[in-house]
Amino acid sequence: MIKLLKSLWARLLFRDRGIVPTRRFLIVFGLFAVVMTLFAATDRLSLAWIVGMIALFIVFSLFDLLQSPRRQDIVLRRDLPRELERGLRYAIPLHITNNGHTSCCLVLKDDVPQSCVTDLPVEAVVAQQASKEITYHITAPVRGSYHMESVFVRFSSLLGLWQKQMLVPLENTFKVIPDLTETRHFLENAQKFLLHDGSKIRKQLKGEGEFAQIRSYVVGDDPRKINWRQTAKLHDVMTNEYEPEHGKYVTILIDCGRMMGSELTEGNRLEKALEAAMTVTAAALKNDDYVSVLAFGKRVRLYVPPAKGMAHMQTILHSIYDLEVEAGEANYAQAMSYLQTVQKKRSLMMLFSDVHTFLHEESALVYLQRLRRRHLFMMIGIEDEELHEQAQLKSDSVETAMMKAMAQQQIQIKKYRKTKWERSGLIMIEAKEERLATAAVSNYIRIMNQGVL
Repeated sequence: MIKLLKSLWARLLFRDRGIVPTRRFLIVFGLFAVVMTLFAATDRLSLAWIVGMIALFIVFSLFDLLQSPRRQDIVLRRDLPRELERGLRYAIPLHITNNGHTSCCLVLKDDVPQSCVTDLPVEAVVAQQASKEITYHITAPVRGSYHMESVFVRFSSLLGLWQKQMLVPLENTFKVIPDLTETRHFLENAQKFLLHDGSKIRKQLKGEGEFAQIRSYVVGDDPRKINWRQTAKLHDVMTNEYEPEHGKYVTILIDCGRMMGSELTEGNRLEKALEAAMTVTAAALKNDDYVSVLAFGKRVRLYVPPAKGMAHMQTILHSIYDLEVEAGEANYAQAMSYLQTVQKKRSLMMLFSDVHTFLHEESALVYLQRLRRRHLFMMIGIEDEELHEQAQLKSDSVETAMMKAMAQQQIQIKKYRKTKWERSGLIMIEAKEERLATAAVSNYIRIMNQGVL
């Protein structure tokens, strides 16, 4: 009995095969039952007549059920992209084909993961021997790999008294990757991407690096870079243009420790770090540099060896798209020790982590001093906006005054420790969450333009 009740309940919950009454049927049947009850109360109709009328109504409703298409007449197809970016809204088309000889009304629910936000169920009316495309929207807030197995369908005739329901197997696998909006903005127009942060892509000032091209001299160019040979040939002042050397090595380190799970306005620290890391990766690969990625928590999670070319960006993306925050603290010492064994060539190491946690990790200082003998080290973190807001509170009460004093003390301690680490050769940068990618790319370009690598 319990199994039977569970089966019936599953059918009412939009699952499996079955036939269920619609809301319209329940309303009409309720009104019909009220009318029959009034007739029975006034003794105008006998019980036999009432039972006969109810049976006739049910038979009429079942006739409407026969007018709906057969289950095998409904054919569905889902067009789902293989990759969805986290937090973006996508339109997923469903193609419906009605091979039956009658029109039908459909209600569809897709087998989307519970973490996704959708506007399901969707409804559509499909004419006989016709096809129609409907869309629903999906937003995936959690990165990872997901599998969709089927689509749940309910359909009825145009009167809509009964609905047939069925499960259509449609298997699709998709990945939710980091939001690459800022990466696309950089690839479309790098100069415009950096201008809103007050930075500009500048060529080197002293003619160092690789020769790029010869162009016409303009006001503001260094007169020492004038190409007199080409000037004499073309009877126009020409100048040499240089750009930073290509083929440098960039190593991106991503902290997956506990503090990277701190929630921000949109997402957490790890989400912003991944988006900024992918933007720096695009900038470096576009500059024909070699890029490698190391992600670590309590232990080294993954390592992508260095390579160049924009195709390497997909390799990195497919390696880091499902990184998650760990429950424990990050082991910086083990990550830096591992780097010494795999990265032999001099490179720019960019660590995306929580500044406050890193400053209290004294054991990492020894490994950092070893790395500084061969590599250039930079750390990029997100500002603690709440701490700065508390440091600017008005001292209206004893409680707010104490909070303000503690916040200012923490800021001073952080400044003292940052100075200590910077003396050891660590470049430490903090940026607001919406400026993290811009700050990372700006400092990468600045270092490449200075030629210190």
